[in-house]
Amino acid sequence: MNNPRLWIVAIIVGLAGVVTFSMLAADAGPVNTDRNSVAIKGYDTVAYFTMGRAVQGKPEFEHIWQDARWHFTSAEHRDLFAGNPNRYAPRYGGYCAGGMALGRKARIDPDAWAIVDDQLYLNYSKKDRDALVENPAPKIADADRNWAGMDH
Repeated sequence: MNNPRLWIVAIIVGLAGVVTFSMLAADAGPVNTDRNSVAIKGYDTVAYFTMGRAVQGKPEFEHIWQDARWHFTSAEHRDLFAGNPNRYAPRYGGYCAGGMALGRKARIDPDAWAIVDDQLYLNYSKKDRDALVENPAPKIADADRNWAGMDH
């Protein structure tokens, strides 16, 4: 590899792989479910992206992923999720982002959500959501570190 351009391409490809692996590793772990294994209180995780709001899903549009039952408002949303779950699944298995920044799994209010850098973050309260949105970088960095180091 005497060509400097090839070195640059190799470095970029390598870094892209590290970033992708880090994002996937950060989300590996249990999903926030109820006693019936329904994820994120039955809310449609795709709707946050496509409709811009929290919408209760329906059991008839269910998809099983990571041992959890994900509910959706339509077959279209279910199929979007099934085709690329990491694109739509909330970070930290759907546990509260603010709680994860403090090193603990906390329950969520599905209406207390934010999309930051095309990633869905659920929170315990709208106050927690507002704190995340106000200064996301350090909170997300803390939450990523805690989630990666958490005993799942």
